[in-house]
Amino acid sequence: MPNDPWMPRPAGNPAGTTEHCGPWVRDGFVSVQVNVDANGCNIVGDAANEPSIAIDAVNPNNIVIGWRQFDTILSDFRQAGWGYSHDAGRTWTFPGVLEPGVFRTDPVLDSDAEGNLYYLSMVTDADITFVYCDLWKSADGGVTWGRPVYAYGGDKPWFAIDKTPGPGHGNLYAAWDYYSCCGNRVFTRSTNGGGSFMPPTTLPGEPIFGTVAVGPDGEVYISGVTAKVLKSLNARDAGVTPTFMYLGDVALGGSYTGWGGPNPGGLLGQSWIACDHSGGSSRGYVYVLTSVRPDALGDPLDVMFARSVDGGTSWSRPVRVNDDPRDNGAWQWFGTLAVAPNGRIDVVWNDTRNDPTATFSELYYSFSINAGRTWARNVAVSLPFNHYLGYPQQSKLGDYYHMISDDLGASVAYAATFNGEQDVYFLRVPFDCNGNGLPDSDEILDGALADVDENLIPDECESDIDNDGLMDRYDPDIDNDGVANYDDRCPFGPPGVRARTDGSPYGDGDGNCSVDLADYRWYQSVYACFSTSGPFVPSPNRVCRGGVDFDADGDVDLQDVAVFQRIFGLSGG
Repeated sequence: MPNDPWMPRPAGNPAGTTEHCGPWVRDGFVSVQVNVDANGCNIVGDAANEPSIAIDAVNPNNIVIGWRQFDTILSDFRQAGWGYSHDAGRTWTFPGVLEPGVFRTDPVLDSDAEGNLYYLSMVTDADITFVYCDLWKSADGGVTWGRPVYAYGGDKPWFAIDKTPGPGHGNLYAAWDYYSCCGNRVFTRSTNGGGSFMPPTTLPGEPIFGTVAVGPDGEVYISGVTAKVLKSLNARDAGVTPTFMYLGDVALGGSYTGWGGPNPGGLLGQSWIACDHSGGSSRGYVYVLTSVRPDALGDPLDVMFARSVDGGTSWSRPVRVNDDPRDNGAWQWFGTLAVAPNGRIDVVWNDTRNDPTATFSELYYSFSINAGRTWARNVAVSLPFNHYLGYPQQSKLGDYYHMISDDLGASVAYAATFNGEQDVYFLRVPFDCNGNGLPDSDEILDGALADVDENLIPDECESDIDNDGLMDRYDPDIDNDGVANYDDRCPFGPPGVRARTDGSPYGDGDGNCSVDLADYRWYQSVYACFSTSGPFVPSPNRVCRGGVDFDADGDVDLQDVAVFQRIFGLSGG
């Protein structure tokens, strides 16, 4: 809430700031500043944080980012800033604010399937006599915005738009916290594309600091910190008042915490919920992610994830996304989640693992292509920045970041202090599952990587030879033979076939790590080695001495004959 009046930007540059022009690059990852002047240079002395992003579904080159705009860090008075790009984020135009001189905060942006962009903004006056949200709509890629529509609302809002082809297509769903226009009535819906909103209703479980998601069948989910999850099956139906089921709190291996550490005056991460809309076996899965203080001693904050395969009824054990040592004291904060249309899950967060003083953060990224069972090696995608710089009379970098994923990668809106002050950046993270520094989409197009099922995930990254749900590149025992890959002479041996201590399968007579027709012919020559009664009698024949103890019990007898016949599909000797 405002404590200071609006102030013009003073003359001169604050100490430590810079009028930088151009992108900031880390290992090929390019961060482009959004709140820039007409020459693409930093505007010295202001502050911008708490960004949200929307991408035109018809023309993805059109991107809009909104944020809290402070014209000077000498005042906490903020307005609804926005910038747009029509070249996929390479360059940005910052026209100004939606309503000059009007206090606005907590921006949330989204898009519909028809190419319209939406900006939800919280409004209050200097005396805090009213609090509500209104919705702005753009049909020209964010260049101009129509008149605002009253959307009820309150502090820390979030909303989502139904892009499915079902009965809820085009509906807008919004939820917020309890500091609001309407007491404990904290959910509303629009069934006419944001033209008007129904009077708000209550929600069970009192979720706060969370997000809203729409499932592939138009079901609506709402999350809150402590990983509260709510679900509605009738919010998509225009003729009824939406009702929600409280599905309970999801265990994430820790407790929610805010207002401390690297973000003293704000959240350390909100609760994210997202749904899988892919056409694969994970369609309809629901995911939650939050930065939490782990139950075990060690890190002050980790990014934790859980999955539901049954529409939120039950949840997996929590999975830690950040891969740094558990006792290094690092903060993983502002954990942010998005799911691509092909089912890939992307996560970004701020991370202090490389600074023992926890003064500098870097933006980190990871992904999962097996519904969150395992996560790729974490990669730093931004330069380090001092998260304590540039406070605009508020000791925080906002309360959240925002990200949208597509099949080729992730588009991220985040805040950082590369210029010695808080600014908003756009970052494109291309999908690179094999970690060779080249976008997978380019390698597939060039024929360097195979993609037989044409889902834009290289086949080498999604192969699951033992069908255990773990992609081979993340599976410590890819043929499920009980021998770790690094000890396994045949790590791609036939799944389910018993292996020797070196990982070679029983039945592999010719040493090619498979059991096939060539082995059958080879073993025809050693069948005489089997004793049909009594224990095995050692033979001077080299062939008989090796490879015929199929059941690994130390002798060769009728049991080995039975295993031999089963392996090769025989019915008798």
